[in-house]
Amino acid sequence: MSNPINTRKNGRINVVLNQTRYELKEPQSLVYYSEEDKEKHEILKRFEKRMEDFIGLKDVKKLINEIYAWLYVNRCREQNGLKVSKQVLHMIFKGNPGTGKTTVARIIAEFFHEMNVLEKGHLLEVERADLVGEYIGHTAQKTREVIKKAHGGVLFVDEAYSLARGGEKDFGKEAIDTLVKAMEDQQHSFVLILAGYSREMDYFLSLNPGLPSRFPIAMDFPNYTLEELIEILIGMAHEREYKLTTEAIRHIREHLKQIRIEQERAFSNGRYIRNLIEEAIRLQAVRLLRLGNFERKHLETLEAEDFNFHSSRVNTR
Repeated sequence: MSNPINTRKNGRINVVLNQTRYELKEPQSLVYYSEEDKEKHEILKRFEKRMEDFIGLKDVKKLINEIYAWLYVNRCREQNGLKVSKQVLHMIFKGNPGTGKTTVARIIAEFFHEMNVLEKGHLLEVERADLVGEYIGHTAQKTREVIKKAHGGVLFVDEAYSLARGGEKDFGKEAIDTLVKAMEDQQHSFVLILAGYSREMDYFLSLNPGLPSRFPIAMDFPNYTLEELIEILIGMAHEREYKLTTEAIRHIREHLKQIRIEQERAFSNGRYIRNLIEEAIRLQAVRLLRLGNFERKHLETLEAEDFNFHSSRVNTR
């Protein structure tokens, strides 16, 4: 991806995640002039600390910094009798599975709640089946019920492009119309995030010319880099109290190099790594049972042979 981070096009913020070539300098952290000042920004510090645990979310931190600064300065303006305006915060997330879209949505929901933007701060994740009904009028009713449940939080519509899959006569269009109306009538009561594969989302938005401008924040989630995938792999193994041998890491690295090229448009990224680790743990158990090797050093070690890609049942998508 060659887009610079945080570039603005047609009034929309475009944030590119997991990107290795940065055209802008990293944002400077807030300067705290006193202990009292630090306490004032405790919410931001807490979320920055939390996001340090996630790989590839540096630019989400930048976005949260931006929104935090705007909300904080708004409060200062209000205290000085200046006009304070609200902003629409609906978003579009584009990227392959396993790139962190749902995780980011959950972080944003909690952050908005802490900053008193959202009353509850919960995340409601839905798909086409949760919104589209079976007869005329049923879809609007189902969609309104979902919106009601999302009130005070974030409504996350995964694979949003599926709502337009059936064309003009499909009930999915009724769901889109109902969502758009709610965005206008209740624009500060909840945050709507439409998410899905990049190409499919671009096509979906092109079919609805008035839709993109209703989402002032668009975030692209590129595939993780090879090194990030290895870092995720080692981290997931560590969480489960396993270690990988040097040969195992080399073996996996060669496999991931190939898979990332072959499955560029549909690679499931972190999700694939998680499933890969879990399969390796099962294969390691079979190996140890066969060998009768149950010493601690063997129990906590994953070998290259535990990652048998030729017979693997793990789907890359």
